[in-house]
Amino acid sequence: MILTEFDYVRPADLDEALALLAGTRGARILAGGQSLLPDLRSGADRAALLVDIRRLAELRAVTRTPDGTRLRIGALTTLAELATDPLVLAEAPELAAAARANGDPQVRNLGTVGGNLVAAGRATDLPVAAMAADAVVELAGPGGRTTLAAEELAAGPAPADAVLTALLVPAAGPAAAFEKTADRATRYPVCATAVRITPGGPRIAVTGATSRPLRLRGVEDRLRGGPYRTEAVLAAFRAEPRELFVPGRGTSAEYLGHLVGVLTARALQRAEQALAR
Repeated sequence: MILTEFDYVRPADLDEALALLAGTRGARILAGGQSLLPDLRSGADRAALLVDIRRLAELRAVTRTPDGTRLRIGALTTLAELATDPLVLAEAPELAAAARANGDPQVRNLGTVGGNLVAAGRATDLPVAAMAADAVVELAGPGGRTTLAAEELAAGPAPADAVLTALLVPAAGPAAAFEKTADRATRYPVCATAVRITPGGPRIAVTGATSRPLRLRGVEDRLRGGPYRTEAVLAAFRAEPRELFVPGRGTSAEYLGHLVGVLTARALQRAEQALAR
């Protein structure tokens, strides 16, 4: 199918982009375009105006926050850049791994952090890594800048009149990991899990096997203090209700519950080994 008719504007700065979004019914943000453009072609989405923010330099780059406790990842940072950034590799390796697992090189070179986090209706990889890291997103809207927990963003759509400007991630070192089993045709996750080991216990988030990205607090509680041996992790997952896991694409809830347990055990063991080095 071909794209339907719409207007197109490339704003000079973020303030102009926000004014266009607020003043035009049906305006949509264009960044990497890896989700939006296919949806416009298929008719799954419509737009009266595309607001192209790809040249807004203020939404790029990976830096430390002034207090040094968090990484600030600009929303227009590409997945390819995220996967190889030295700060991300050192302080938030689950995010770098999730970016590497996303799509193919063409997708990673065009797709953005912000777009991957807000891709409605798609089981993308970054949300679970952000949730495991206890990250928050920074949003700019008509009322100014606000923050929202990545977990809250994953639970519902982003505000239509706001622009996701950055991802703020606690800097925690190497004790984190990401694992994924991908659909061979689409590269979307059949199941993906991200973990981060903290002094208070593990943080575990999953996607693909569930209806949306989820923190598994019951599993976290059962594994608090370890051990992270495979059988212990699988036992923690067997205690979860089977209806949590959504069958599809030839897989059963039982299979997905086991698969996510195996992937989580693998991720926890890798994170533990990295912490010991």
